[in-house]
Amino acid sequence: MKLLTLSLLTLGLTAMQTMAADKAETRVFELRTYTAPPGKMKDLHARFRDHTCKLLEKHGMTLVGFWTPADPKGAEETLVYIVAHPSEEAAKKAWDSFRKDADWLKVKAESEKNGPIVSKVEVKFFNSTDYSKIK
Repeated sequence: MKLLTLSLLTLGLTAMQTMAADKAETRVFELRTYTAPPGKMKDLHARFRDHTCKLLEKHGMTLVGFWTPADPKGAEETLVYIVAHPSEEAAKKAWDSFRKDADWLKVKAESEKNGPIVSKVEVKFFNSTDYSKIK
């Protein structure tokens, strides 16, 4: 009986490791670069800080990090962030859901009452390499 239990535990552990490996192989990272119109970066940061981050997580997105350029001029124009998704298909579904969210529509309208705070969005998807520390 102990041998059978040990064998089942080993099989279960192997299956979990395989599932984790499969997940890591399909997981994608989405690099998003936002350009803000002159004078609007403070508003963009506030919208992310106060609302958007929570809403993105609500829709199943994993926020990896946010960055601005080190040079002051670039920091007033550009915000870069990375979102992790189980797959590109999951990313599409999450974004579709997010864009229809009533809370998001309200926040977006309120934050843009004095004009748009994003003038350009660039999106690229990436896969982890086999030697990456993050999968």
